Amino acid sequence: MSEGGLVVPIINRLQAQFDLVVATQDWHPANHGSFAATHGKNPGEVIELDGLRQELWPVHCVQNTAGAAFVPALNMKQVAEVFRKGTDPRIDSYSGFFDNGRRKSTGLGDFLKSRKVKDVFIAGLATDYCVKFTALDAVKLGFKTHLLEEACRGVELNSGDVANAAEEMRGAGVDIVKSVETLKR
Repeated sequence: MSEGGLVVPIINRLQAQFDLVVATQDWHPANHGSFAATHGKNPGEVIELDGLRQELWPVHCVQNTAGAAFVPALNMKQVAEVFRKGTDPRIDSYSGFFDNGRRKSTGLGDFLKSRKVKDVFIAGLATDYCVKFTALDAVKLGFKTHLLEEACRGVELNSGDVANAAEEMRGAGVDIVKSVETLKR
């Protein structure tokens, strides 16, 4: 995901096009179960974590560290609310709406519904994980869901992961659009 920083200027420009902007943030405890180091394993290995399949990751986005902070170049002035995810060490949370087992909500869905939001536009990292699961959950919750393709980047652990994620999202009803199209609306 070495190109992750490329989405920041796009997202900064896009924010002005929307009445409501929210953000999600990985906010992991230091001993999170998705961390390979927690289990003495290597990133990319797969384990069972609290009854669910879990891809293991390098330590990332640890609560109250610089690694969990939004990058300084990201304009946060228009962000109305930040929804933290991955806070329970026993379960990961790719989606901005729910943990991976859909056992707990982040509150994002209720927040959007309370503000009468009908359309959700998604941008960020990573297309083949957090973006994909957020988009799929948005559709399941009844939102008309749009993925701003140019404002996303993927991990691509395996060749084709991003393309496969895009196809899965399209198949679920996600409208994949170019960011420049949205900027012109």
